[in-house]
Amino acid sequence: MSVLRDAVVDLDDDGRIAHVGPADTAPATDAPVTRVTGLLMPGLVNTHAHTPLTVLRGMGGDLPLMRWLLEVVWPAEAKLDGADVRAGMLAGTAEMLRGGVTTSAEMYFQSEHVVEAVLEIGSRVVMTPGIITAPGMERLGTWQQMRDAITRWIDADGLRFGPGERIELGYGPHAAYTLPTEAIVTTAALARERGALMQLHVAEAVGEDDDVRAEFGSVPAMLEATGSLGGRVLAAHAIQLSDDDIAILARHDVAVAHCPGSNAKLAAGTARVAELRTAGVRMGLGTDSPASNDDLDMWEEQRLASLFARLRGADATALTAADALAMATREGGRALGRDDLGVLAPGARADVVHVRLDDPAFIDPDDDAQLVSNLVWASGSRGVRDVWVAGEPVLTDGALTRVDPGDVLAGARRVATKVKSRRA
Repeated sequence: MSVLRDAVVDLDDDGRIAHVGPADTAPATDAPVTRVTGLLMPGLVNTHAHTPLTVLRGMGGDLPLMRWLLEVVWPAEAKLDGADVRAGMLAGTAEMLRGGVTTSAEMYFQSEHVVEAVLEIGSRVVMTPGIITAPGMERLGTWQQMRDAITRWIDADGLRFGPGERIELGYGPHAAYTLPTEAIVTTAALARERGALMQLHVAEAVGEDDDVRAEFGSVPAMLEATGSLGGRVLAAHAIQLSDDDIAILARHDVAVAHCPGSNAKLAAGTARVAELRTAGVRMGLGTDSPASNDDLDMWEEQRLASLFARLRGADATALTAADALAMATREGGRALGRDDLGVLAPGARADVVHVRLDDPAFIDPDDDAQLVSNLVWASGSRGVRDVWVAGEPVLTDGALTRVDPGDVLAGARRVATKVKSRRA
């Protein structure tokens, strides 16, 4: 179910949904009851993000992808320490929770500090620690050391852990142009052995992967030729794809994280959403980095995804409001290999969002056909009032329950000031 009105959601002690259905058929209970008006919906799923980069928001904002990375982002983030990463993650996650985002799939470094922030603020993360060879990143170790550290972490703590299994671990080899092929091949094998998600950037911008294309034809072709597919693989961006590439993704059930806002801002291109969906490729939506987007608003991503798909195909039905909402919820969960996220159904994680309808966006809130359209196209994040993760309230009447927003903002601003002073 995408949205519920006049309904009941019952939660169990494990932070899962025990029952969901119309209020007049709900089972009797002695448990505490929270009554809300408006609608309930599943938490949004951000399938690709580098949220700690909240602290670099606005830097190099008018540069194309590769110049932005080489001249601005990599030199700046090479200076971030663990406390800085934690501060950026707290600030970005606070922003996401206010917009109804309960899960984000993160690719970042010093990942234990990302996890600390998530456990503190109460959200949910699929953490794929970054593996990369790039200027300034040498201090993080070799790609082999980064890869092996993830393996040790998974083997020690398990694939999922924390209250309500808020943390899931995976692997994040950055891209074919920042790693030798061996790094991706060996990482893919380790991920498959453990049933872990492997998230990597694929065919984001023209020219980034020319060397791989010269040898294999494309990044998807390289992944297939080297036996790097077959497990849980998430291709972020996936813009510069041929028909053959799309067929490879579909053949191996590779999912795509579509990031229309970041793609447009960096002039990376417009993804072939209609063709990917027609081929049966699982697709979710992602914000990418708050330094490249520059926000973490998954409602904006829904609108942009629909607009760009309609323009690309000159078809106003190419991606409807209901389609976009599904990509931001249940299809996002499916893209991560998680059928327990982004849905309101028995057994699913109790990640629930309450949206008020007393807003001009909902001009006729009793019209079911119009409700989702108003929600996606007009209301968006401003309608979010309450959020529960694993059944626990983490946003109540628009206010974060676990952290002081003033402290969170001050921490992020401290890091931003530090980074700029070091660049001067």
